[in-house]
Amino acid sequence: MRIQSIACGLFLLCAAPLAAQDPFEIQVYLYQTVPKGRWNLETHANNVARGASKGENHLTFELTRGLTDYFELAGYLVTASRPGVGGEFAAWRVRPRFRIPEDKLPFKFSLATEFAFPKAVYEPNDVTVEVRPIFEFDIGPVLLNLNPTVGRALRGPDSAEGWDFEPGVRIGFPASPKLDLSVEYYGSTGLVQDPLPSALQVHQLFPGFDYSFTDDIILNMGIGFGTTDAGNTLVYKMRFGWMFGG
Repeated sequence: MRIQSIACGLFLLCAAPLAAQDPFEIQVYLYQTVPKGRWNLETHANNVARGASKGENHLTFELTRGLTDYFELAGYLVTASRPGVGGEFAAWRVRPRFRIPEDKLPFKFSLATEFAFPKAVYEPNDVTVEVRPIFEFDIGPVLLNLNPTVGRALRGPDSAEGWDFEPGVRIGFPASPKLDLSVEYYGSTGLVQDPLPSALQVHQLFPGFDYSFTDDIILNMGIGFGTTDAGNTLVYKMRFGWMFGG
């Protein structure tokens, strides 16, 4: 009976759904929005070397417009390739974001809401929403950013499941006027009200850096390591940002 109980438990563990951290935009948001009248084009590229999506390459183009001093609107074109399949459309997304003026709170705060319309092969749900609070703290030379993100399906097989929790944390330290060293954390723990067993949760650490060629051109690079076998366990990521206009 004991062996049967253990076997049944292992079966249920393997059959349970895995947490899914967003593999297309691997970024912890900072507080600042795009200035009014300016554009920001960010290109996100990453490669999954090991894990659930091994062999996939993701390329996302994010174009953001600063509409007011405290509000921006972004659109995304999400593409991917996978073993046996060349480049293909994966999703499109839209994201409004506002920020609260710096002198109104004891910390910096902004809030992003992202609506996504993914292709079925990459996401089983037709429409999803992500709500991302952004907290920023200056601790001496260290910059701390917290993104306690929640998301859910609005239309599709998981629309009745509730909100997933996908936290993100970034700790940045300036090594020179142009170079910031950082460690980023990304997690996906399952439903807010019913977290997955720890072995099925995604926890990733990305050591990396940001290099500012100019005030308007920034390169971010990092290597991600999963601390559990869930999700992707080795990921190479890059983000290139170019702000223009205005």
